[in-house]
Amino acid sequence: MHRPQVFVHWRCALLLVALCFAQQPAALAASASADARFDTLSKRFVEEFGRYSPVSATQLGDHRFDSELEDLSASGRARTLAWTRGVLDELQAIDRSGLVRANQVDAAMLDNQLRYSIWSEEKYRDWSWDPLVYTQLAGQSLYGLLAREFAPLPERLRSVTSRLEQLPGLLQQMRANIVPARVPAIHAETAVKQNPGVLSLVDELVVPNLAQLPAADRERLEQAIANARVAVKTHQEWLEKQLLPQAKGDFRIGRELYDEKLHFALMSPLDRAEIRRRAASEAIVTRAKMYEVSRKVLAGRADAPRRPAEPTAAEQQAAIRAALDIAGAERTPRDGVVDFARQKLRETTEFVRAKGFVTVPDEPLEIILMPEFQRGVAVAYCDSPGPLDKGQRTFYAVSPIPADWTEAQVGSFLSEYNTRSIANLTIHEAMPGHYLQIAHSNRYPSTLRAMLGSGPFVEGWAVYTERVMQEQGFGGGDPLMQLVQLKWYLRSITNAIMDSAIHVDGMTRDAAMQLMVETGFQEEREAAGKWVRAQLSSAQLSTYFVGYQEHSDMRAEAERRQGAKFDLKAYHDQALSFGSPPVRLVRALMFNEPIH
Repeated sequence: MHRPQVFVHWRCALLLVALCFAQQPAALAASASADARFDTLSKRFVEEFGRYSPVSATQLGDHRFDSELEDLSASGRARTLAWTRGVLDELQAIDRSGLVRANQVDAAMLDNQLRYSIWSEEKYRDWSWDPLVYTQLAGQSLYGLLAREFAPLPERLRSVTSRLEQLPGLLQQMRANIVPARVPAIHAETAVKQNPGVLSLVDELVVPNLAQLPAADRERLEQAIANARVAVKTHQEWLEKQLLPQAKGDFRIGRELYDEKLHFALMSPLDRAEIRRRAASEAIVTRAKMYEVSRKVLAGRADAPRRPAEPTAAEQQAAIRAALDIAGAERTPRDGVVDFARQKLRETTEFVRAKGFVTVPDEPLEIILMPEFQRGVAVAYCDSPGPLDKGQRTFYAVSPIPADWTEAQVGSFLSEYNTRSIANLTIHEAMPGHYLQIAHSNRYPSTLRAMLGSGPFVEGWAVYTERVMQEQGFGGGDPLMQLVQLKWYLRSITNAIMDSAIHVDGMTRDAAMQLMVETGFQEEREAAGKWVRAQLSSAQLSTYFVGYQEHSDMRAEAERRQGAKFDLKAYHDQALSFGSPPVRLVRALMFNEPIH
């Protein structure tokens, strides 16, 4: 998962404040070319963006607004919505057929995002029912200033001071905006857990560095911290005593909202029906592959279940489960997941360099424990620096096992994230997955494109690289490693099935758990966590499978066109050279197809 990257939080910011623009006329000469008009528009967009989305601007690497917070009040949202409409009108007035192809891509992405933000503000309205919009923003407003050394620490701490001074106002805006009866219980429960994470950031990253400031600045920061503690405590009481008891909303967003959101989020020719059709077919094919690998794993084992060439459904299920249990028995200690991930990162990096099927970047990468305010949604994520923060570290964050889990729950988790699964996780999040892809993407000269990057392109690439690593022989042909990779792909398939089934068809928890545990062979802890995530999000769980399908189709087309001349490294480097636009637009650029 690549959740905290700039384009993800830029997406979040758009949901919160819609897209914003400075109040200035577009005084372009009537004779100006379409490209000149669009270049001016896109530069103004990037220039003015941070005034209205300062937290996202920090992630982007634009640090002019590091001391500010978003205005999510009714007047702030109304003001930015009006400008969003103005930007869209100006964009629509440009003849896109007259643009060079690179600008056609950026214009298509900008048009989609402007419409998405208008829809989000007016129809989806998550600012009125999702408290996580605010808890995530509050945490990221501080974390983005402290995680990377883009400026001297005293300068960043002064920005922290300013944002902490504004934090009580943000929490008040939340209480004014949120309609408790519309809030789903799972969202309220998660907000209760995440809200204290803001103070954990203060205690872990700010308080130990107070001595770095001159006396006057230190006193101001100490006062801001004290006020923030009171505000967070007050807010926690409201969450627990006011919001949680009244949170009776339906987490399912329904067919109409889901289809509209899916259209914006994927920007793909694949609609819900085609995604479900492909996913159902791929589940059958992938399970058959897993069965054939399992037969090899179980060969010669006296206690192995039957594994005929033409198995019944029960025989297929039993054989795959038995083989996966062998992989699941090879685990790290409870506190050893992060250290083992570091070892696997070294191994995967050495392997990719040796095989030479893609150019390996040299930007710094560090494995860390996931910050508390981000926990509760995913086991791991990759947090890459924004394209304007040159030379800064990428973080591969892993969530610790909760201290209150029973031994049975810990065992379930470590069976799911066994040693081979951690290797596959590292491939996905880091090498050659998210870390490598975003490092390539950040080199593309269009900052606008980086701000609007495609989730399916990014997540699909990471799933695709899991397959590539097996094709290239990672693990030395170990059938258990092959089996684990297929299981991970099956996970992306069940994600896509479950995403729409839950939000459109009303899939129950029991049915979802059966799909994940029985069809997908996931352990109980993994499936239970995914059920929570599926309630908290919509359309995102489909990005892995959709993106993979599009990447796979694009490579197959390149192989068909080039035949014996196809070169895997050249193909990968070219596919990564365009930034992170939707795969269909990358395909259009690579194969000189129409852009629309």
